[in-house]
Amino acid sequence: MIELPVIDGVAEAKIKKPDWLRVKLPIGEDYKHVRNLVDTHKLHTICESGNCPNMGECWGEGTATFMILGNICTRSCGFCAVATGRPEAVDWDEPQRVAEAINLMKVKHAVVTSVDRDEIKDGGSIIWHNTIKAIKALNPNTTLETLIPDFKAEAENIKRIIDAAPEVVSHNIETVERLTRQVRIQAKYWRSMETLRILKQGGMRTKSGIMLGLGELKEEVVQTMQDLRDSDVDVITIGQYLQPSKKHLQVQRFVHPDVFKELRETGYEMGFDYVESGPLVRSSYHSEKHVIAGWGKNKWLQEKALN
Repeated sequence: MIELPVIDGVAEAKIKKPDWLRVKLPIGEDYKHVRNLVDTHKLHTICESGNCPNMGECWGEGTATFMILGNICTRSCGFCAVATGRPEAVDWDEPQRVAEAINLMKVKHAVVTSVDRDEIKDGGSIIWHNTIKAIKALNPNTTLETLIPDFKAEAENIKRIIDAAPEVVSHNIETVERLTRQVRIQAKYWRSMETLRILKQGGMRTKSGIMLGLGELKEEVVQTMQDLRDSDVDVITIGQYLQPSKKHLQVQRFVHPDVFKELRETGYEMGFDYVESGPLVRSSYHSEKHVIAGWGKNKWLQEKALN
C-alpha cells in the first residue's frame, strides 16, 4: 500500500513544524471576554484541556467548546491531552452553569463535549441529557453540537442524547482500524461505528473525525472514511495530529495540505454532506457550518462547476 506523502520525523519535538501549522497567539478583547466567562463560571473547555491550536481564533470570535463531567477522563488515549485518572463526583448543577455561560456569550452555535465516565453506570448520559435540555431552554435560538463518548454503544444511554435532540451529534473515530488499540486503547473501532449507527437510526445529524500523522496508510484512511459513510455519517473532519507532550504518541508525519485537499474531494465523492479537511482542522472547527444540511456539498459542487 502507498503511504501518505509526509515530512518525516522521529518526534515532533525534534523537527521543525511546517509553515502551514503555525497559529496566532490568543489576543484581543473578545478572547479576554470568553476567558473571563470560563473562569467566572468554573467551566472546563476542551479548547484548553485538549491544547487546541485554534483556541485563539475561536475564542477571538466569542465561541468555545465546553467540556462537561469534569476534566479527568477514565480512559487513557495515547493522543489526548486531557488528564486521566479518577474523576470527581458528578456536579449536578453543571448543566445550568453551562447554559448560563452560553447565554452570556450570546453565541448562535454552541459545542459541548465531555470526558469519558466509564465508572458511572449511565456513562454520564443523564448529565448529558440535562445539559442539552438546559441549554435549549435558556438559549432557544442557539443551535447545538454535542461531541459525545461512545457510551460503549449502549442504546439506552445513547437514546438519552437522541431524546434531547441536539442539532448535530458527533463521535470521533480518531484513527484507522489498525491503529485504534494503540491510539485509543480502551475504545473499539467497530463499537464507535455502532454508536454512530444508533444515533443515525434515531434521526440525528451525525459527524465524526479522523487525525492524520500517526502512521496510517492512505488506503486505510480512505477505508475509514468509507466505513463512516457506510454508517450514514453526514459530516467528517480530517486534521493533523499534534503531540501534546513527550508522554503522548509521537507524530510520525506532517501531512501536506494538498493531501487534505485530496481527501476533501474523496469525501464529497463518497457522499458526505460536509467535509472539513486541513492540517489545523479539529472536530469543532467551523462547526456552525456543519449544522446546515447540504451547505458543504453545494459549495463543493459550485467549486467543481467553476473549475
